[in-house]
Amino acid sequence: MARDWRKSRIGHFIGGEWVAAVSGRCYPDHSPWSGEVLAEVAAGGADDAERAIAAAGEAFPGWSALPPWRRQQVFLRAADLLEARHGEVLDALAAETGCGRHFGEVQVGFAVKLLRQAAQLPYQPTGSLLPSDIAGTQAMAVRRPVGVVGAIAPWNASLTLSGRGIVGPLALGNTVVLKPSEDAPYTGGALWAEILHEAGLPPGALNVVTHAPGEAGGVADAMLASPIVKRINFTGSTPTGRRLAEKAGRHLKRVVLQLSGQNPLIVTRDADLAYAVDAAAYGAFIHQGQVCMCARRIYVERPVAAEFTERFAAKVAALPTGDPHDPATVVGPVINEWALALLDRRVKEAVELGSRVLAGGVPQPPCYPATVLTDVPDEAEIAQGETFGPVVVVEAVDSAEDAVTRANASDLGLVASIITGTPQYGLKLASRLETGIVHVNDQPVNDEPQMPFGGVKDSGWGRFGLGFAAEEFSELQWVTVRDQNRDFSF
Repeated sequence: MARDWRKSRIGHFIGGEWVAAVSGRCYPDHSPWSGEVLAEVAAGGADDAERAIAAAGEAFPGWSALPPWRRQQVFLRAADLLEARHGEVLDALAAETGCGRHFGEVQVGFAVKLLRQAAQLPYQPTGSLLPSDIAGTQAMAVRRPVGVVGAIAPWNASLTLSGRGIVGPLALGNTVVLKPSEDAPYTGGALWAEILHEAGLPPGALNVVTHAPGEAGGVADAMLASPIVKRINFTGSTPTGRRLAEKAGRHLKRVVLQLSGQNPLIVTRDADLAYAVDAAAYGAFIHQGQVCMCARRIYVERPVAAEFTERFAAKVAALPTGDPHDPATVVGPVINEWALALLDRRVKEAVELGSRVLAGGVPQPPCYPATVLTDVPDEAEIAQGETFGPVVVVEAVDSAEDAVTRANASDLGLVASIITGTPQYGLKLASRLETGIVHVNDQPVNDEPQMPFGGVKDSGWGRFGLGFAAEEFSELQWVTVRDQNRDFSF
C-alpha cells in the first residue's frame, strides 16, 4: 500500500521487509528546491548489501520457476498501481529530484509502458533448435536466467532509470538487488519496492539498499565481490563506470554500462529553423539539462547560423525558471549545491577563455538558468566532457560533414540528432556518426522501453531495452539429447 514517505524513515527493503541499516545510521534526504528534509534514510554499507544479496539468492529458485502467467500478472498489476498513484509520484519526483511536471509525466509514462511491455517477456521463446552434423543428436540453445542481478541507478531520472535497471532482469526470472542514488532513495528505490511488493512480487525477488552520500563504495563492492551476483547494470558517469568496470574485470563479472554523453545536435542549412529552435531548446533544457541524452553541442551550418543562434538565444532566455511544483516551470533546481557550483565554475572558466554568453550564465540558487555559450575554445572544460546541467554550446560550421567530424572527435558517443530538410541526407550523416543512437529530425532526448538504448566509445557497454534484455541478463546454454546410443569405438 502507498504510505506517506515524507517526514518518515526509509529503510532498506530486504526479503520483503523494511529494515534498518546494520549500523543503525540514517541520513537526511533533502529537497533540492526548498532544502527541507523529506525523510530520514537508512545509511547502509557492505553488511546490508550482503544481507540483500543473500535474500535475492534465496528467492531466485522460486521466482524463476513460477509459470509465465504468474510473473506476467505481477507486472500488469504493478503498472495499474503506478498509474493509480500518478499524481503522488509526480509530487515525489518534484520534491526529491527537482523534476518538473513535464519530465515527471515522461518518467511515469515510460515506467508504466516498461511494466506492461515486460509482462510479455515470460512468454518469449527461451531457445532454439540447432542443426547437428552428428546423426541421432538433437541440439538446442536454451536461455536461462542468470540468477542475482545488481542494479545501480542514478538520481536524475530516478523512476525511469531504476525501473529500467530492475524490470527487465526480473521479467526474465532473475532476482535483483537495487542500489538507488543517495539523492533519490525514495523515487529511485523505495517506491519501486512498494509497488512491486504490492503487485505480488515474492519476498526477496527485489531488494533495495540505500546509503549516505559518499558511501556508495561499500554497497557496490559487495555486489562486485559476491559470487552470488552474476550481472551488474549501472547508469551514471563515465569516470564511475570505468572504476566499476575495472573492479568487475577482476571478478570476471559482466556489466552493462550506460554512461556520460556529450551529445551533438546538427542543424543543416535547409532545416526548418523554427522547428530546429524548438527542438534544440527542448533537447538541451528538459529537466534543466540533467539528462544523459541532452544536447550539449549544437552545430549549425554557417549560412543559417546567425539567424538560428539569435532565435535560439531569445527563446532560451525566456524559459521560466523556478519551483518544480509549478506546471509552468521549465528550468527547476539543479540537484545540489555541488552541481550548482560546478556549473558556475565551468561557465566562468569558458568566459575567461573568450566564450560569449548569449543567454543565462548567472546562477539563481538553487537554480541555474538555461544558458547558451558560443565561441567556446576546445580547451575549456565545458567543451570536453559532460557538463550535467542547463548549459549548451552553439558553434557555426562550414558544413554538416564538418559537424560530424567535430562530433566524432569526442571520446563520448551516446546519442546525436540531426535537423534537416532532407531526411535521406540526415540518414547518410547518421551512418557516419560514432554514437549508439541517432535521431533524424528530432532532438536527442528519446527513450522507449523496447529500444536498444546505449552508447559506444566511453559512453558505455551493452544495451538496455526489453527487446535486448535477454542478451544481457540470461545465459545461453547448449544442450544436446541423443535418440539412440552413439558408437564410442576408437
